[in-house]
Amino acid sequence: MPDIVIAFFALGLLAGLIKSDLKVPKATYETLTILLMLTLGLKGGMALHGETHTLQISELIAIIALGFIIPLTLYPILRKVILLEQKEAISIAAHYGSVSAGTFAVVLAMVDYSDLPLRPETTLYLVLLELPAIIIMLWLHRHLEAKNNPQITTASHGSVLHEALTSRGVVLLCGGVVIGWLYGSEGMAPLTPILMGGFKTLLALFLLEMGISTAKVCFPLPYKQWRLLTFAAIAPFVLAWVGIGLGFMLDLPSGSILVLAGLSASASYIAAPAAIKAAIPDANIGLAMLASLGITFPVNVLVGLPLYQIWIEKLALN
Repeated sequence: MPDIVIAFFALGLLAGLIKSDLKVPKATYETLTILLMLTLGLKGGMALHGETHTLQISELIAIIALGFIIPLTLYPILRKVILLEQKEAISIAAHYGSVSAGTFAVVLAMVDYSDLPLRPETTLYLVLLELPAIIIMLWLHRHLEAKNNPQITTASHGSVLHEALTSRGVVLLCGGVVIGWLYGSEGMAPLTPILMGGFKTLLALFLLEMGISTAKVCFPLPYKQWRLLTFAAIAPFVLAWVGIGLGFMLDLPSGSILVLAGLSASASYIAAPAAIKAAIPDANIGLAMLASLGITFPVNVLVGLPLYQIWIEKLALN
């Protein structure tokens, strides 16, 4: 049986499809998002407590590089094959180069459930992959726009960069990592029963809302966007192999490889939409949400992650 949290996503998806009045209040969803991202950061920081000397800088640099390479590779595909306009191709490349905190939480739960080996710094992958794609694609947008509009300045680019770096998700993740690293398990003991012990409950409720949201975004399907829908369904399986390949190159344990594969295959629907909406107001965020949340997220959660685990286990045996 898959992890129990997946059942909550399926329940939310079913509720949305049958047009049930079930919904998670907006304030509750905002609270769940804050607690989930903070808990993810704290878990990563606690894992690093006392283990900083084992950090492999070359490994972290490779992870960051991946965050730049994926969107720059996807952009020409989105332009020439999917036939998107420039701003839409930039937007969706940024979403797919960035990563999904929800997918990360699910894959961490899978790793725990399967008792797979995990490096302490694995939780840093989410932080390291969150921003590079957004930054490089916003830079590309400014660069391309500057050719036609000389009034675009580095100051405006700097303001966008500042907004991306100070976004809620980044502050919570990075702040959580620092706090968890400084205090460790002993210092975090008063909060452990609520945050760490309640992690799966938070994730289950979050996925319930994600299932409802997926149904709203995805149905009825806009069939005229069939190229983008096809891309969103196929891309996770291709991008997962990028993460798997890098994981084996870096000689990571199987749990860390699975996390990296899941992140590589995911697409942001929290950090990237906010940053892109602020930087490219006329970009169609609905298209990006259709692809990332409507197609790629459920494909990863329901099909992709268990399949990636099988691939990794088979490769590890060879």
